[in-house]
Amino acid sequence: MIAFLLAAATSLAAHNNGALAETRPCHSIEYEHDAYTICEADLRKHTIRLYWKRSGGAPYAYLSALPRALEGEVGRLLFATNAGMFDPALKPVGLYVELGRELVHVNTKPGYGNFHMKPNGVFYISVDRAAVAETRAFLKQRPQAELATQSGPMLVIDGRLHPRFDRRSTSLKARNGVGVRADGKVIFAISQGEVSFDAFARLFRDGLNCPNALFLDGGSAPSLYEPSLNRHGNIMSLGPMLAVFERNRSASRQ
Repeated sequence: MIAFLLAAATSLAAHNNGALAETRPCHSIEYEHDAYTICEADLRKHTIRLYWKRSGGAPYAYLSALPRALEGEVGRLLFATNAGMFDPALKPVGLYVELGRELVHVNTKPGYGNFHMKPNGVFYISVDRAAVAETRAFLKQRPQAELATQSGPMLVIDGRLHPRFDRRSTSLKARNGVGVRADGKVIFAISQGEVSFDAFARLFRDGLNCPNALFLDGGSAPSLYEPSLNRHGNIMSLGPMLAVFERNRSASRQ
């Protein structure tokens, strides 16, 4: 009887730990002596949404202000992060497509700063497929995007690091980005300290196996809402935001 109870308790603990791990899409890793928080989204199990403005027109501004759940096919909010660069009015600097509606046009103008460090790129979802593409390639393909956010620079381009990155760079900042693995999973990374562009790009290419990855923002902007990790969002106001929701199991079976 004691052996049976111990086996049952072990089985229950393993089940609970597995269920807990399944509901926690984010975890911490160390790569080349730098610490990162990594969050994964599987479009078969999760729904990714972009947010910028409320129905009344005011920006959400804070990750903690996003909906905790959505009706229909979308369940509870798992995690959220900033989705790209924005101007002082919190307007996205580049292309912004939300629920199939293009609210901000693509930006191909020259300029200063990270966004204009060409090539920049677009993270988008089209017909249940996520991708990261250079802006020029995106415009050439013209996919019917349900969701799209433009940022820059590209971190990894078809397995190659951005040509302007320097492994000896002393420009270190907190950074966050997004990549898509060959299996279709979307990988978000947020540095827990200050890292260079080169180190961040190598994380995506070599540590996370993403052949294409896009820088979202740096400095004070990289933020994460993930309650199970005690990460409750941003202090400074943000523009566009990406949120990942758990699909309702009942809806997934329909």
